[in-house]
Amino acid sequence: EVQLVESGGGLVQPGGSLKLSCAASGFTFEDYAIGWFRQAPGKEREGVSSISSTDGITDYADFAKGRFTISSDNTRNTVYLQMNSLKPEDTAVYYCAVALAVLGLPKTEQAYDYWGRGTQVTVSS
Repeated sequence: EVQLVESGGGLVQPGGSLKLSCAASGFTFEDYAIGWFRQAPGKEREGVSSISSTDGITDYADFAKGRFTISSDNTRNTVYLQMNSLKPEDTAVYYCAVALAVLGLPKTEQAYDYWGRGTQVTVSS
């Protein structure tokens, strides 16, 4: 069974940092992509960042560029999202998802096959 478990969320002041983790298990595909998404109250879910297992290429939403960094530790089957210079508008539930048997990075959210339950990030003073 494929499982994705997010952790690392919490309450942080504006300008602070958090590092989210996505622990993946239950699949053995060599080619896959992990994506981070977020959903704020009353808003649609949006993509944050993604990483390909094939070649390590990454992608970021415009709001994440320069502040967020995605990385992976294949020995731990874990993908991380380092978030710096956090703003109140970053407040959301953050989810990770996996797209199996893909090369490169998926173009759409619908390409992702399995999702975690999310971790809450709240940026507030």
